[in-house]
Amino acid sequence: MLRALPLTTSRLQLEPLRPEHASELAPVLDDPALHAFTGGAPSTEDELRERFARQSIGRSPDGAQDWLNWVVRDRATHEPVGTLQPTFDADGRTAELAWVIATSRQGEGLATEAATAVRDALRTSGVATFVAHIHPDHAASAAVARRLGLQPAGRRDDDEVRWVSAGPTPAATR
Repeated sequence: MLRALPLTTSRLQLEPLRPEHASELAPVLDDPALHAFTGGAPSTEDELRERFARQSIGRSPDGAQDWLNWVVRDRATHEPVGTLQPTFDADGRTAELAWVIATSRQGEGLATEAATAVRDALRTSGVATFVAHIHPDHAASAAVARRLGLQPAGRRDDDEVRWVSAGPTPAATR
């Protein structure tokens, strides 16, 4: 089973998510605009703490899914700007990526930077295929997926477009 290890990029620090992060992430994620394409509403701090406790285990209660979770932080300020989660298929060779960046920080390329760091780290651990499910009207997330080398697969799951990596890149075949 893979573990979420700290990752660093030029502007970001990704640290493994823990229940204690709920207090500082609650204000970042308490924005109805973050749910415009996914539905639902912002979670309370207590709800986040409970969710983060489940997520930090790295496996669904029924054992059907494995996942990793990171807090995405601005390296300069150390303030949290979002989260990133890959969920793995049964053999661990496919990861579905999901990212959330605070609306106040969107448009800076942070989602792409964080997702690229996670994708590259997972490639070195044997993950070969990457997937994202994106609402058809969510142009910003579609742009992130494109920058990651994903392409629309022509299939919809729960009204979202399934984006899939086109195949191994030179970095993945070394």
